[in-house]
Amino acid sequence: MEKFKVKDESLSSKGFLQIEWASKHMPVLSQIKKRFGEEKPFKGVVLGACLHVTKETAVLVDAFMAGGATVALCGSNPLSTQDEVAAALAEMGVHVFAWRGQTTEEYYWCIERVIEHKPLITLDDGADLVSTIHSKRIDVLPKVKGGTEETTTGVLRLKAMEKTGALKYAIIAVNDAYTKYLFDNRYGTGQSTIDGILRATNTLLAGKNFVVCGYGWCGRGIALRARGMGANVIITETNPLRALEAVMDGFRVMPINEAAEIGEIFVTATGDINVIRKEHMQKMKDGAILANSGHFNVEISLKDLEELAVSKRIMRQNLEEFTLKDGRKLYLLAEGRLVNLAAAEGHPSEVMDMSFANQALSVEHLVKAERMPPRVYPAPREIDETVARLKLEAMGIKIDRLTDEQKRYLATWDMGTI
Repeated sequence: MEKFKVKDESLSSKGFLQIEWASKHMPVLSQIKKRFGEEKPFKGVVLGACLHVTKETAVLVDAFMAGGATVALCGSNPLSTQDEVAAALAEMGVHVFAWRGQTTEEYYWCIERVIEHKPLITLDDGADLVSTIHSKRIDVLPKVKGGTEETTTGVLRLKAMEKTGALKYAIIAVNDAYTKYLFDNRYGTGQSTIDGILRATNTLLAGKNFVVCGYGWCGRGIALRARGMGANVIITETNPLRALEAVMDGFRVMPINEAAEIGEIFVTATGDINVIRKEHMQKMKDGAILANSGHFNVEISLKDLEELAVSKRIMRQNLEEFTLKDGRKLYLLAEGRLVNLAAAEGHPSEVMDMSFANQALSVEHLVKAERMPPRVYPAPREIDETVARLKLEAMGIKIDRLTDEQKRYLATWDMGTI
């Protein structure tokens, strides 16, 4: 069994500096790590993780190892791995199989290496680890007690598995914790997506028609930050409730067919397939920029883009030009993969502090609890509140507490109107 595989082990010193920087901005996870180090809740436990291999993920892994865990880790996206961090993790003793620029075959090879370590608990970001275990490595299923899922796309896939009876072990949907999606999805995705677009293009956002496909929490965050940069934000949606909310939030809402004609920058954040297709590309302005902030590279139809193009070339890192038959040029960022991780560094450490605190406490919950029926569970409310309380304390913010009288009033029905 291979211990690890990374691009360049000599990068570890740079990786340790990145991890140190992230750790300084993740006070909640640092507190949890301290307790884990004292209590050793994961002694003898193997954790298998398919997560973006970033400096923030390294801080989470370090917390698990402080608690006694053995960790096997692979990347959850071929372009999101920070190679210097992967090298540092290998030196720390993590069974890490990750490098930037993987082929599809290499990506799944790395997932297989994690599975070979026969984890008791899985941690996933997109559900590729769970789906591979359920489809190709059912031999390890009896060993797995439970798992966690980090992102919206993964939760959707896992709920589909549950609905059809395919899911064979319990999953905690960390993504659905308030202290995850209200902050990570909104503020993290919003800031890091804009960061990725700017690093790849150095274009001016002010005054441009900026189209956000999808108004979930990620789409909300992207729209909010784009408007803050002076862009004219347009929302496309299929959900009438979200579309109505976008209107009430002050954004223009229209079908993608109409937005395609006037948009200058397009960002997908839906979790669905072929959101931007051939019929939309054929209407786009010369110079339109296409980016994706959903988990997989399926939201922009790369097949359609390739078929429409007569030539293509790399203009700069993470920026590819496609010339169409009529001479118009469309620009694809980061191969249609997660632009915030492929072209930038992902979410800021401060927001991942809460997301990964939820991960850490949810994994601890699964290890300590009796084996649960195979379902997708919400993150326990007490974990959510603990993370929020610790984050407020770290920020030096105090809040009020209910008086006994107020608690009684909220718990009864017979006090009536005074």
